[in-house]
Amino acid sequence: MSQLFQPITLGKLTLPNRIIIAPMCQYSAEHGCASEWHTMHLGHLAMSGAGLLIVEATAVAEEGRISPDDLGLWDDKTEQALARVIQAVKKHATLPLGIQLGHAGRKASCAVPWAGGAQISQSSGGWQTIAPSEVPFHPHDEAPQAMSLERIATLKRQFVEAAKRADRLGFELIELHGAHGYLLHQFLSPLANQRTDQYGGSLQNRMRLLLEIFSEVRAVFAANKAVGVRISASDWVDGGWDEQQSVILAKELKELGCDYIHVSSGGLSPQQKIPVGPGYQVPLATTIKREVGMPTIAVGLITEPEQAETIIASGQADMVALARGILYNPRWPWHAAARLGERVSAPPQYWRSEPHVIKGLFKND
Repeated sequence: MSQLFQPITLGKLTLPNRIIIAPMCQYSAEHGCASEWHTMHLGHLAMSGAGLLIVEATAVAEEGRISPDDLGLWDDKTEQALARVIQAVKKHATLPLGIQLGHAGRKASCAVPWAGGAQISQSSGGWQTIAPSEVPFHPHDEAPQAMSLERIATLKRQFVEAAKRADRLGFELIELHGAHGYLLHQFLSPLANQRTDQYGGSLQNRMRLLLEIFSEVRAVFAANKAVGVRISASDWVDGGWDEQQSVILAKELKELGCDYIHVSSGGLSPQQKIPVGPGYQVPLATTIKREVGMPTIAVGLITEPEQAETIIASGQADMVALARGILYNPRWPWHAAARLGERVSAPPQYWRSEPHVIKGLFKND
């Protein structure tokens, strides 16, 4: 029996298997509003047989977008646009849907990746970015504006309002984006956070904002739904955020009722030196699982079903997430089930695609 295809419960939310579709920015929104591309993209992935689909990083404020084309959830217009997409997907899909809420901070106001991804200056149509401190991501970027305590209070309200909108939209899970060098990660890392008030300096102070936002989001999101956090467990830079600080953060989040930790790494500094290879981030998830005892998602160059099965069966992590790999092969869970001798959910319109040599692959949920 494959462990990858066993159910798992996060808080009061049960997933049918351990395969997670990670949030992946599409840079295809219109002034923050979800487009027809999102209906096609998410509808396609919702038929994959995965256990959970998490919608891409969604900005809680207009200035929190990575690019001008990022998805947002900050007002009625953006909520209504996303509602049309989610209603279409839920009409035909059965897997739980989550959404990742975030703010890009100093890494906002950038061109889309296929246009180079560089920061767009204010004189060229970009906008003033904000951050814990006036420290740019690249030396040649325009400096972000250090956030006042009043602006921090506004940010917390923006996360709360976005969480309420996500609840109304029918999402079963919220993931707070505390990874990849975006705003909440910027507060965590001493490389970006040079504040001297209650939100900077000591580890406890640097964790404060993420912990406060988690508590406030958890309080307004339905109790039968899950809330988790994605973190970069290491900046891969000396003197930056690291594995042991991540363990302490995860313990604090667990005390607050966090349902899982999604463990990635990097993205905070151009000076990072990442030892990239198959499953290179899995050991970070393993450390947090062992020392904290909360459900963990491992992600990063997990490409083969047998590799994913070993990660789960050996206790290295509780779930595995796929991003680029499932864009390349949107039926990865079907193929994994076939390779591991399991069954997987699929819409009846696709049942006749079952290979002649693999009988009983699809199950009717």
